Amino acid sequence: MSEIYVGDSESLDAALRRFNKRVQADGILTEVRRHEYYEKPSERRKKKEAARRRKLRKAIARAKQRREL
Repeated sequence: MSEIYVGDSESLDAALRRFNKRVQADGILTEVRRHEYYEKPSERRKKKEAARRRKLRKAIARAKQRREL
């Protein structure tokens, strides 16, 4: 559970921004989205493998771009 304490002279907008940063850093929203519906283990593996391939493809493209410069 993320908590922030609002100071006396702190605006509500600033406190809300700080809270959103804390929630993002703690990974609460990503965890909620992951548990939003049941995902079969085979689907999870396929998704993980696809992400790995995307990451590898991007790394190769960046390396190729650096060599051209």
